[in-house]
Amino acid sequence: MSIVPSPGRERVRADAEARGIAVEIVERPAASSLEEAAALLGVSPAVIVKSLVVKRHDGTFLFALVPGDRQISWAKLRAVVGVNKLQLPEASVALEATGYERGTITPFGSTTAWPVFADERIAGQRIAMGAGEHGYSAWVEADDLVRGFGATLADISD
Repeated sequence: MSIVPSPGRERVRADAEARGIAVEIVERPAASSLEEAAALLGVSPAVIVKSLVVKRHDGTFLFALVPGDRQISWAKLRAVVGVNKLQLPEASVALEATGYERGTITPFGSTTAWPVFADERIAGQRIAMGAGEHGYSAWVEADDLVRGFGATLADISD
């Protein structure tokens, strides 16, 4: 028997509160791309942070947080993590690992608290990210997120 997880936004709010992190969840029209979501929120794509679920060779996962105008640098991320193999899992595997569908993924309220690696470019600003459900964005101070998750802040993007 499995427990049905609560809706994503509730999980995000509860986890943020437990970590002492202020988060503002805002509804927005559905977006078909990160660029479209940025336009709907009235911000540059760099302000929207992609939460990528990355699979390690041993079958465990991590979150890589990357500004929306950049791509994950596999070489840089492997060096920071200290491994020689990482990959993006299929959408169904990412859902199983976090409890969130692609486009809604966030470390907040993940069904497993995987380690967080954040690109250093997000530091010092208010960012928007997935809020656990389609049609919503979570706003948070990046520095609070890094502190609250004990995240590794490093250059992990190109």
